[in-house]
Amino acid sequence: MAPINPEQLIRADIRALAAYHVADATGMVKLDAMENPYRLPAELRGELGALLAEAAINRYPDPRAPGLKAALRAAFAIPDGLDILLGNGSDEILQILAMAVARPGATVLSVEPSFVMYRMIAQFAGLDYVGVPLKPDFTLDEAALLAAIARHRPALVFIAYPNNPTGNVFDRAALERVIQAAPGLVVMDEAYHAFAGGLSFLEALDRYDNLILMRTVSKLGLAGLRLGYLVGKPAWLQEFDKLRLPYNVNVLTQVAAEFALRQVAVLEAQAAEIVAERGRLHAALMQQSGVTVFDSQANFLLLRVADAVKVFTGLKARGVLIKNLHGAHPLLDNCLRVTVGAPEENDAFLAALTAELEARGS
Repeated sequence: MAPINPEQLIRADIRALAAYHVADATGMVKLDAMENPYRLPAELRGELGALLAEAAINRYPDPRAPGLKAALRAAFAIPDGLDILLGNGSDEILQILAMAVARPGATVLSVEPSFVMYRMIAQFAGLDYVGVPLKPDFTLDEAALLAAIARHRPALVFIAYPNNPTGNVFDRAALERVIQAAPGLVVMDEAYHAFAGGLSFLEALDRYDNLILMRTVSKLGLAGLRLGYLVGKPAWLQEFDKLRLPYNVNVLTQVAAEFALRQVAVLEAQAAEIVAERGRLHAALMQQSGVTVFDSQANFLLLRVADAVKVFTGLKARGVLIKNLHGAHPLLDNCLRVTVGAPEENDAFLAALTAELEARGS
């Protein structure tokens, strides 16, 4: 039998891709991944440990996860008339949505720059992808977006609200016009809703038949659990549930997330601390010569410097890891993204940035 190799079996477009890269943060001040820097208080960690010790890891988890869904409803005021679909992170939910609409010639549409997985998962599913550029100030180009919807008739439109990596919230009235114009589903991705001052499209789900809402608990301090969820009318979610792999949310995640969501006041207090630090960090960066910082309603800030690649490398050499976005999209020319950390982490970043910019200016 002749030897076989990947070129003979793997799709050419997949072979042309690069795998999603996660930087090694060992020994670094880690401010590259929009994580909550705070752990649960020690007493709650002790309670959680006892619960996890009793978890039946010898059994498959309940695929319906009724306790976890009830905890999500209670924590985030999700109405009983709406259904909840759980995912192994929001990435799995994106994949389920893409697979569900993957007819020949179907299109996924989003704005750019935005969450890179919208494009990647569309490609994985064999869908066409259309990215509509934002304006140079990262606001929505409504006319271009509506024109692209009319031309391409997308099956899915993904909108991050607030947007990643820019951090801003798009105009609400313009987004409602997008929902009304879309011939397919509009997925409002509210991964950063905890930092956006209560802004949400949750109440709009009753008014629009083609709107669904996606969230994650990752940014609230539970990133290691890998739990995302979709909220929408049962008629939609019943179809998507057919594509959900059996037992996709493991028993340890179910136990831990249900417990943590019962302490949602603790998580919300941490989010409030992050918002306060975001304001302090933004003000400090505004005073920094050679830095342009953009407004954010998320738990990170986007900034522009003269030579982002060299500044990123210099910060890394000084023990601070952030995200280099230069080259990811033309609108992100010389841009960096920094997660809002704990006060001492933010101070370390500011000190490293100041030292790096001064060294480069000397």
